[in-house]
Amino acid sequence: MNAILRNTMPVRNPRTGEVDYHITPPTADEMLATTKSLRAAQVEWAAAPIAHRVAVMRKWADEIEKNKVAITKAESADTGRYRGAKETPEAVIWGIRGWADRAADIIGKAMLEGTSSIMPHIKFRSQLKPYPLLGVISPWNFPMMLSTIDATPALLAGSAAIIKPSEVTPRFVEPLMETIQKVPELAKVLTYVVGGGETGQQLIENVDIVCFTGSVPTGRKVAEACARRFIPVFLELGGKDPVIVTENADLERATDAVLRGTVYATGQICFSIERVYVQEKIHDAFVDKLVKKAEQIELNYPDIHKGHIGPFIFGKQAGIVDEQLDDAIKRGAKIRTGGKSQNLGGGQYMRPTVVTDVLQDMKIMQDETFGPVIPVMKYKTKDEAVKLANDTIFGLSGAVIAGSDEEAYELGSQIDAGGISLQDTTLTGAILRDAEKTSFNLSGMGGSRMGPASILRFFRKKALMTNTLAPQDMREIRELPAA
Repeated sequence: MNAILRNTMPVRNPRTGEVDYHITPPTADEMLATTKSLRAAQVEWAAAPIAHRVAVMRKWADEIEKNKVAITKAESADTGRYRGAKETPEAVIWGIRGWADRAADIIGKAMLEGTSSIMPHIKFRSQLKPYPLLGVISPWNFPMMLSTIDATPALLAGSAAIIKPSEVTPRFVEPLMETIQKVPELAKVLTYVVGGGETGQQLIENVDIVCFTGSVPTGRKVAEACARRFIPVFLELGGKDPVIVTENADLERATDAVLRGTVYATGQICFSIERVYVQEKIHDAFVDKLVKKAEQIELNYPDIHKGHIGPFIFGKQAGIVDEQLDDAIKRGAKIRTGGKSQNLGGGQYMRPTVVTDVLQDMKIMQDETFGPVIPVMKYKTKDEAVKLANDTIFGLSGAVIAGSDEEAYELGSQIDAGGISLQDTTLTGAILRDAEKTSFNLSGMGGSRMGPASILRFFRKKALMTNTLAPQDMREIRELPAA
């Protein structure tokens, strides 16, 4: 009992600030036993036809659908928001069924067979061997969805998966595990473990490939740990996403897109807009309209079913955002609406906060914010706008809102980031199964988690080559005579 108490971790409720949940991380021996069991079951899972894995995954989607109410309740307690929590099971179901529709075709097209273009007497066939065990370490901002975004294609590829969600938001695991247990074939190759950094380290030591979503500092540690083991790692890290608004942009469209892109989900989205660059001739009109719209956004306190913006999920994040605002104000920036975070009923909330007169080297323009803050800065020329947008250590995504699609494309093609939204913001989810993107700079590492690569990155690729002629006789291979 004492050992269990020592290992138990408290979990804070983001709406009340109270500890109302506890988790118990696995011991090192328990982690080893779990991963050994997953590895043993993966052999049969990978050997089965893709149609079998597809059918099993569809069963899982059905079970999630049956248990949506319990999952929504748990995710809502995790995140302090209701609408997003209610939409999450639907998004995961959609993701599973969508990949199930595409998996066989993607894998089939990757199975190459033919004759060598260099040596016509050599025939070749490719073989795809799934990594036996994937380890996923997922973040707290969209806990259930981001825990499955990599595991789903990996399972369809034939890997087993073990997932460690953030210790900040672990409540959803219990009702989700109920759905996994109701699909026995899946339960053998998929499980969740809960815990903090130590559990994540144990996971890395026991898997063959890792997907991590989170901060740059932690991502660096994960990458270093994987490098020591010579196992692949895919990192989706922080961002400081810019939007460029040109002189000819429609102000209604631009302000709607910027407001949503900055404050949706309290700005706690990896690809939230965090820097706004507006052509100087329309800057003041843009800011005035943005402020008016921002002031119409309401906190969903005290009623979780009303309003637009919930609390900070991770309470400490509010302090980080407040510190950025303090730095900006101290250096001459002006808050046009909103302000620092406030404690309401024990939760930390922040109203949409529009900041002007910012400087490019302020923390609010350089460090990831992850809160509903909208720093707006003037620019003169398009070249300057692109230069400012690219003046960052990040490169996750970005956006352009212009007078025409062609103008937006012209500027968007010059922004160094993986996903660029044109004439809107935060469109990245639209390409989940269609197009591929990778991160620039410190925003990530490894292949795309979107498009066909999302499944194919979980395979090691082999080429089997057949010589249709007699092997060359070594005795016929002679040195060339001296010149």
